Amino acid sequence: MTEAVSETAEVTVLLVDDNPQNLKVLYETLKDKGYRLLIANDGEKALDLAHRHQPEVILLDIMMPELDGYQVCERLKADPVTSDCAVVFLSALDDVQAKVRGFSLGGADYISKPFQAQEVIARVKTHARVIRLERELQERNRQLESDQARILNSISEGIYGLDADGNIVFANPAAALIMRAPTEELIGRNFFELHCTANDDAGTSQHPVRSTCSEGIPENQRDIVMGRPDGTSFPAECRSTPKLDGDELRGAVVVFRDITAELENEQALEDARAIVQEQRDQLAHASRLSTMGEMAAGFAHEVNQPLTAITNYARVAKRLMAKDVLDRDLLQETLDKIEAQSHRASEIIRRIRRFMKKPATGKEILSVPALLEDTRQFAEVDMRNNEGGIEVKVAEGVPDVLADPIQVQQVALNLIRNALEATGSAGASAPVEVSAAMSGSRCVRIEVRDHGTGLPEGAEEKLFLPFYSTKEDGMGIGLSMCRSLIQAQGGDIGFERPEDGGARFFFTLPVAGAEGNPCGAD
Repeated sequence: MTEAVSETAEVTVLLVDDNPQNLKVLYETLKDKGYRLLIANDGEKALDLAHRHQPEVILLDIMMPELDGYQVCERLKADPVTSDCAVVFLSALDDVQAKVRGFSLGGADYISKPFQAQEVIARVKTHARVIRLERELQERNRQLESDQARILNSISEGIYGLDADGNIVFANPAAALIMRAPTEELIGRNFFELHCTANDDAGTSQHPVRSTCSEGIPENQRDIVMGRPDGTSFPAECRSTPKLDGDELRGAVVVFRDITAELENEQALEDARAIVQEQRDQLAHASRLSTMGEMAAGFAHEVNQPLTAITNYARVAKRLMAKDVLDRDLLQETLDKIEAQSHRASEIIRRIRRFMKKPATGKEILSVPALLEDTRQFAEVDMRNNEGGIEVKVAEGVPDVLADPIQVQQVALNLIRNALEATGSAGASAPVEVSAAMSGSRCVRIEVRDHGTGLPEGAEEKLFLPFYSTKEDGMGIGLSMCRSLIQAQGGDIGFERPEDGGARFFFTLPVAGAEGNPCGAD
């Protein structure tokens, strides 16, 4: 094919006639029209000039010795270099049969002799414009095809073009690389027979791409098994779209990739997440043990009180039984008090044991009022040590939440203890305020408000980072652990500075039934 001709390029016109006078007339007619004119007085010269210069238009006389115009036209159209030239026949023959023969051989037009100058000029101009546009269009198509080929060759995913029966009619280099076979070995093979033998147990209807080829339904499947020509197989992600010609289904375009490394990375990531979760649980457990260590003296006092009471009531019972006349009512009352004190001691130990144990995997539906009241009772030791109080308020209609009770209680207890310490250090007498209310339609927000000196400027960026603490002897693990535990529940944690001083910490938990939508800090 010829090279493209731009709008400003010179148009070449070849004049072919064995009559010198006719050539002169044609030359004089076209010489001032901006064309590059070539002249030949026989068929062989015309073919040679046309092959070398690839004219847009050839004005060709039919009646010539040796090679006539029909023979020249036939050979021009058989040559790929000149096949797109516009051949305009010149002849004194004006019968229909001569014209039909010329058009059947590929002629573009027909001018009868004697010709008129204006007719020649108009027809040459028209055919020159048409040929120039056709050549530009051909060049653009070649460029697009070249660009398309470069794009397909540069894509790392395998690409197949399939016909309606699933036969491979196109394969890019990446497909050959993935399949470990040359492209020519893939083209012509049936996609399902070549690549889907590993899925035969599932039935042919379950083969990837089958619905696309037969019904025009796009498919996107991941972690399917694709076979290679050498008998090996690999896990793949495969996407297919129908190839349509108007409304007619002509097959499918298949894009696939080997996800072996990706699956291995996902498994490694899942293993790493499991290790991190295990370490997080161990750290949380260690944090609870540390909290117990800090509260041990207080709990010893708490347990000692009912035990002392039990001892005293037991002595009273012995004295009552030693008397000659047994006062059964007073003895019954004494024994009831012993039982009540033993229940009190047992409840304190139960709360300690529950807080200390490693939680079972999974979450539970929790009542927010019960959870906060249990935590308040647990914090009574610190409440006494810091000479402060705890006030719990739960808004009406707060629904249950889905969370790990031990981990949530650990967070709430940590925030309450911090609030008690901050309030006590500031010399304030107001109680720590613990409240719960809805936040949006799917989260419960729990707040812990203290009346301390507040948080320093810039704490927003560091407060929940590991090993950052506002306390002189703090390790900086508590709030970081709180964030980790709350995020594991699908919630978030943060703090605010009330206008009247102190600090307000809050965390959110998903309402039971809405856990698929994690809460964010409002």
